[in-house]
Amino acid sequence: MTTFLPARLRLLLNFMRAMCTHVSAANNVSGRFSTSRQDPLGQGISSLVKYLLLCLCVVSLTCTSQHSLRADDGSATPGIAMAEAAAKLASVLPADQKQKLMYKYDDPERLNWHFIPKDRNGITLWDLHGEPRKAAEDLVKVGLSAAGYAKTLQVRSLEEVLYLFEGGEEEYRRTRRHPHKYHITVFGEPAAKGLWGWRVEGHHLSLNFSIQDGVVVSSTPEMLGANPALIDAGPGRRLRILANREDLARQILKACSDDQRTKMWISKTAPDDIRGGGAPQPVIDEAVGLRFAEMSPEQQKLLKELLGEYLSVMPVQVVKDRLKGIEQGGMENVRFAWWGESEVNQRHHYVIQGPSFIVEYNNTQNDANHVHAIWRNVNGDFNLPSGK
Repeated sequence: MTTFLPARLRLLLNFMRAMCTHVSAANNVSGRFSTSRQDPLGQGISSLVKYLLLCLCVVSLTCTSQHSLRADDGSATPGIAMAEAAAKLASVLPADQKQKLMYKYDDPERLNWHFIPKDRNGITLWDLHGEPRKAAEDLVKVGLSAAGYAKTLQVRSLEEVLYLFEGGEEEYRRTRRHPHKYHITVFGEPAAKGLWGWRVEGHHLSLNFSIQDGVVVSSTPEMLGANPALIDAGPGRRLRILANREDLARQILKACSDDQRTKMWISKTAPDDIRGGGAPQPVIDEAVGLRFAEMSPEQQKLLKELLGEYLSVMPVQVVKDRLKGIEQGGMENVRFAWWGESEVNQRHHYVIQGPSFIVEYNNTQNDANHVHAIWRNVNGDFNLPSGK
């Protein structure tokens, strides 16, 4: 792990910054947004009110709170906490909702993932209240770092912005866009021993876990997105929830020499999206781009920071396992490749690929203000061998 020690320290600093900046979202978003699917303001929202509500959305995502945020950051075995939380959730649900929650581990539904807005199976957060709602949120908390849980709440909160921005009948918009329209599904019996899994998923969020004897053995596909990627509601109200994933990558590109740029910048045309959305296994092509070993010390530092930004979502055990895979494959063999244009609000796409993982990032839709970002396991997602 010595190769990654500076990045691990920066990861901790990024986590502390995220706690200071985003902790209120993690504690308050459930109460701030109505659990009702109806818009309390009715259909005739003026542009001024929409603007004020947008400002409120931004403030709700960025303001600071005195309350602490519970998460499983210090646990070497988060799978145990996940099992306890999932069992608790199942125990407080009425029979009809528990039936929606629980599937067998080998049910094909376990591989039925995606990040687009669509009908899903499982229990929906907006149908849960009181103790069941708390139990559902607690399961998501223990599955992530504190910064990661806060990030998922920000992703969910952007649904309220889309509800305000998009056209159509109010009822349709409210049903389609809601920060509680996210689903939890459990596969198998959650316990300290045995094999089981779970998923939380909705628009721009898909987190998939398999746990064997209390140890997380698979945490991919892991997808986070942001639409809008940038909200600019005036001075002090500017928000980019996945900003570091874009800015650090662009800094690597701009630090290239002419020779490095020839290897890294694959095309001036960006693909329209990340590959393999909804597919049970990642698309694995031959790695292209500039190798870590060919980068300058500055670029190497930036790439470690960028990987740390992705890793910081997960609990400690998952981070250690991913770092071990990167080290075993050789950090020198990790490649970074860029497609598209080079400036903010221009279509762009990048891939970081090593022997054990693929990170893919795309910002092309809505005039390059719509991010899809994913971490996948080269050896296989869903605790299955690649190709299965």
